[in-house]
Amino acid sequence: MKKKKVVIIGAGPGGLAAAMQLAHAGADVTVLEAKPTVGGRCSTMDVGDYRFDVGPTFYLYPRILKEIFQSVGYDIDQVIPMKRLTPQYRVAFEAGGHLDCSNVVKDMDAQIAKLSPDDVGKLQKYLDDNRVKLAKFRPILESPFNSLRDYLSPSLMAAALYVKPWKSLGQELQSYFKDPRLVIAFSFQAKYLGMSPFRCPSLFSILSFLEYEYGVFHPIGGCGQVSRRMADVAEELGCKIRLSEPVGKLRFEGKRVTAVETDQGVYHADAFVINADFAYSMEKLVPNHLRPHWTDKKLESKRFSCSTFMMYLGVRGQFPELPHHTIYISRDYEGNLREIEQEKRLPTQPSFYVQNACVTDPSLAAPGKSAIYVLVPVPHLSPNTPWDSKQTAEYRALTLKRLEAVGLGGLEERIEYEKIITPADWRDQYSVYRGATFNLAHNLGQMLHLRPRNKFEDLQSVYLVGGGTHPGSGLPVIYESSRITCRQLLSELELPNGFIDELQPLPTSHRQEPALTTN
Repeated sequence: MKKKKVVIIGAGPGGLAAAMQLAHAGADVTVLEAKPTVGGRCSTMDVGDYRFDVGPTFYLYPRILKEIFQSVGYDIDQVIPMKRLTPQYRVAFEAGGHLDCSNVVKDMDAQIAKLSPDDVGKLQKYLDDNRVKLAKFRPILESPFNSLRDYLSPSLMAAALYVKPWKSLGQELQSYFKDPRLVIAFSFQAKYLGMSPFRCPSLFSILSFLEYEYGVFHPIGGCGQVSRRMADVAEELGCKIRLSEPVGKLRFEGKRVTAVETDQGVYHADAFVINADFAYSMEKLVPNHLRPHWTDKKLESKRFSCSTFMMYLGVRGQFPELPHHTIYISRDYEGNLREIEQEKRLPTQPSFYVQNACVTDPSLAAPGKSAIYVLVPVPHLSPNTPWDSKQTAEYRALTLKRLEAVGLGGLEERIEYEKIITPADWRDQYSVYRGATFNLAHNLGQMLHLRPRNKFEDLQSVYLVGGGTHPGSGLPVIYESSRITCRQLLSELELPNGFIDELQPLPTSHRQEPALTTN
């Protein structure tokens, strides 16, 4: 019998996960990737003595990816070595103090006592409450939302009490902690979604909980190594991955996509999975009249996430006192976020994130050197932030000055390699709409069936994976989007489901059980 053909546009995390599952189920899968490497924003740059992750720098809640590997016959622990970080990161406050965040509650309470004695003991309640909350929301985050009827599911009804649409994430954390620094320490994770915690729905309090309960992991060699190994597995399962081959055009018969065109050929298929940035791919590949729910005008009216100003610095010397991950919170954090999201202008005293991964993984730089990764949240592209060369130079100087606060003074004189990515570069080099690195914002009006659906509502034979569809941005849910999509697509193609719904437990040594401790 002739194999069903599937073409996947984009070899990002969601596309690679879908390729593994579809190939394992027996489909003839071809992945078309515009860049010369797999991974998209989850890839690595190898430059001379240094290796940098382009985007994500750690793995959170690896259960989902572990199950995907298991479903296609692989043990992720054997394929991709990862190290759990202890502490998982440092949160440093310009207003004073810091937390070396650990999953050991007693250790955290001892640190909290130095910042706010009145808040000692509050962490345990936050963790207990969010353990229940995650259990209630997990079925929702793992199910498709194709219509309003899906809101009547028992799992959604059971979770309704935990939604609290009248509360932001920041307000939710204020119900646990009095000290504003602690509110931020357990809500800054909203930036993984590209949003302010004071404008992000309260249900995302589970993000910080996931870190404490399940850990923060560093894949040896960087997160891009995960993408590379996923591509290897997909190819071992029979998938064809074609690099440096961007899709230029879709062919249509009515509302059905029948083929994609590249400068190297035409690929006909029974179904197509779009892993490219949703808004960008709609503008470039699909005529307005074929996407009534997502016309250019409607896309322009949507809320998009923030962007990021990136610096990848290869420097002489090492920094053993600087943790693997440091999040530096500006004194006026709320003002900082307001500048980014509402005023659409560059923060004058920005918060930032620094990765000094060589303290954990020396393979990322030559001996005696360090690969330093810097991320500064900034607005997505707008008339206020055009990102010309003058603006880039000014923000580079400001960022280097701000890095002195975490012990990186005099860094400029030690730089051997430097690359900067601005919001304009995210748009032009990575095909990200408005340079909005985290896709559509995650407000309640752009979630569940109000987000572009995994089985795309405007076209036939087209499915979506990635941060632009349900469940949303962030590596764990991007991988989950691939499972939701593949279940529906395999059913349509009448192929066996590549994912076993009731997985047998992994051997004890490989299971990621909750690791929260009180000792």
